[in-house]
Amino acid sequence: MKRTLISLASGVAFIATSFTANAAESLTLQLKWVTQAQFAGYYVALNKGFYKDEGVDLTIKPGGPDIAPAQLLAGGGADVIVDWMPSALATREKGLPLVNIAQVYGESGMMLTCLKSSGITSPADFKGKTLGVWFFGNEYPFLSWMSKLGYSTAGGKDGVTVLKQGFNVDPIFQGQADCVSTMTYNEYGQILDGGLSDDELILFKYEEEGVATLEDGLYVLEDTLKDAKKVETYAKFLKASIKGWEWVAEHPEEATMIVLDYDDTGAQTESHQIRMMTEVSKLLSTNDKGIGYLEPSAYERTVNILLDSDSAPVITKKPEGAYSHIVFDKLKDL
Repeated sequence: MKRTLISLASGVAFIATSFTANAAESLTLQLKWVTQAQFAGYYVALNKGFYKDEGVDLTIKPGGPDIAPAQLLAGGGADVIVDWMPSALATREKGLPLVNIAQVYGESGMMLTCLKSSGITSPADFKGKTLGVWFFGNEYPFLSWMSKLGYSTAGGKDGVTVLKQGFNVDPIFQGQADCVSTMTYNEYGQILDGGLSDDELILFKYEEEGVATLEDGLYVLEDTLKDAKKVETYAKFLKASIKGWEWVAEHPEEATMIVLDYDDTGAQTESHQIRMMTEVSKLLSTNDKGIGYLEPSAYERTVNILLDSDSAPVITKKPEGAYSHIVFDKLKDL
């Protein structure tokens, strides 16, 4: 059931809430993709009033295929964005100074899902095959992986043919690709729902192949971290977000219903989102400092993977200042 103002009483409540929000500090979060369990912690924190409790008036903007979070951040359309580190580092090298202020996912959910009928049993069998790949910044880990394997991505019998994959899994059903890009928490389930079984598929998880890079992190513009007041607002936002993610881990089914309530498109289904929520929970950071802390070693691993690409380097030099613990460290003062 969607939230609607259907009575004078609720209208008065809305006005009272608006005055409270005006007294709070406004912040806009731009998501990397559409409303779904991938971002459950933020929606739960909004629904449960965690942001309000911290004095933050948060607006969440869903993403989509035509939305580039970094561009919106640069243009003032958002204060914080959710992005994957390869994309963020590539964007930073091109001149937009993105800085990671928190890392929510500690592991990668990216995979190549292949048909066993294609004859693929290991990465050595990718040669001469057609592989579906997401672009718009999502291709960087794949390109690094192919470089590591020594495969040209220009096709031919000794290379791989790259199919620019839409944000769906149609190519594996339409015979256009031997493998497609999937996330453990989303597209793999779509393949199963489409009629293929586990027994007909072979999975290559980026984590297991040693080419996993950090995914959903929170990014801001570097100059904003020079403003002590802004840093404090970010810290309040992060504190509430962490509380939201911790709640998600303990109440996955209830969190699913909250996410569905915010899905104005009606495109998501309960069964798919519950499955997604279960898989997403497995990716949350589990380091000693808790959700949100970016492990320097994980950052270095990502950087090294992106640099280790002879044919198509994602970045050409080690970034400086691409992440900061200033916001996370501020949590202890709240």
